[in-house]
Amino acid sequence: MLDWLPAALPWLRAFHVIAVISWMAGLLYLPRLFVYHCSAPAGSDTSETFKVMEDKLSRLIMLPAMTVSVGLGFLMLASPGYLAHAGLWIWLKLILVGVLLTLHALMVRWRNDFARDANTHSERFFRIMNEGPTLLMIGIVILVIVKPF
Repeated sequence: MLDWLPAALPWLRAFHVIAVISWMAGLLYLPRLFVYHCSAPAGSDTSETFKVMEDKLSRLIMLPAMTVSVGLGFLMLASPGYLAHAGLWIWLKLILVGVLLTLHALMVRWRNDFARDANTHSERFFRIMNEGPTLLMIGIVILVIVKPF
């Protein structure tokens, strides 16, 4: 049933990387918007503008890119023999991707808090959270390219 997957693997990888780049762009930019949004008074024009930017980035870029990334990732994993030839690196990568998905979900929660003018976090908090996707990306790329395990 999945006999077509091995031949399609290069295309799946290419579109997976494109989707991951788009998803990462959002994961890197959204917390930066939160940093700036923290300094905008609730109800101000600036705050309302940030709400629109955050919503569109989250719903129109990050969510579709994440969905395509995960979907293509599962298709690649389902390719006959893919997991049999992968080492420990793939399992570590999947754990880091799980953390990245959790961070994405947290960002959606924080965006919803801002949308309700109910943010309780500081600029400093979001500056620190802005580093999470970068560190996870570094780990994932090293695991995928170097395959140290």
